[in-house]
Amino acid sequence: MPKFAANLSMLYPELDFLDRFDAAAKDGFKAVEYLFPYAFSSAEIAARLNANGLQQVLFNASPGNWDAGERGLACLSGREAEFRAGIAQALDYAAALECPRIHVMAGLLPTGSSHAAHDATYISQLRWAATQAAQQDVDVLIEPINTRDIPGFFLNRQDRAHAVLAEVGAPNLKVQMDLYHCQIVEGDLAMKVRQYLPTGRVGHIQIAGVPQRHEPDLGEINYPYLFALLDELGYSGWIGCEYRPARGTQMGGTSAGLAWLKPYL
Repeated sequence: MPKFAANLSMLYPELDFLDRFDAAAKDGFKAVEYLFPYAFSSAEIAARLNANGLQQVLFNASPGNWDAGERGLACLSGREAEFRAGIAQALDYAAALECPRIHVMAGLLPTGSSHAAHDATYISQLRWAATQAAQQDVDVLIEPINTRDIPGFFLNRQDRAHAVLAEVGAPNLKVQMDLYHCQIVEGDLAMKVRQYLPTGRVGHIQIAGVPQRHEPDLGEINYPYLFALLDELGYSGWIGCEYRPARGTQMGGTSAGLAWLKPYL
């Protein structure tokens, strides 16, 4: 049976962030994820987790200046010190929140640059981050993201992500397989899942409806089929619900759009 984590950066937008933990627990979620915790102290977040019996399963390391449009630092030459400070900060939060994995965003390919010009930096920074995280038994995740949502993002395909894992050579570096992004870039989701899940290098899965990133029962993907496939392949990890509520918003809140979830609770 799939295990679902509420992504609190996208779900419950009708509530203040710290109030979303309570809402997720009331709706039956046992775990949460989100983009960034750094606007709040780890003590504040830990208190919300503990009060609601929730597990923290994922968050992102610092992406640089998010408000200015930055989407990660890992591939950017000249930003190594800032990247490493962000990893140290993320690992401090991971320890306080008992979170076993952090997502490291690759970053945007600078205009006029080639991937090859930044590969060495990307590999070096991931190798360093994985080494630091291993000391806390934390996994570092990389995620292929479609260039419709984030134009110019450095990492876009599953095969490239798994090639990076092989090059880095760190057992705690894994792929965050977001089926929403994968469908937009590559499609053929069932075969991609069958190809990569048995490798043991998929550390987390995320979902959303395609094309509009709404509830997973809205759009072109047959998620019940894919959930059954994940069960068949023995996936025991979490599935992050990283979507923008549409039906729920129309009906008075995120909770009203969770009918798709009820059979799995």
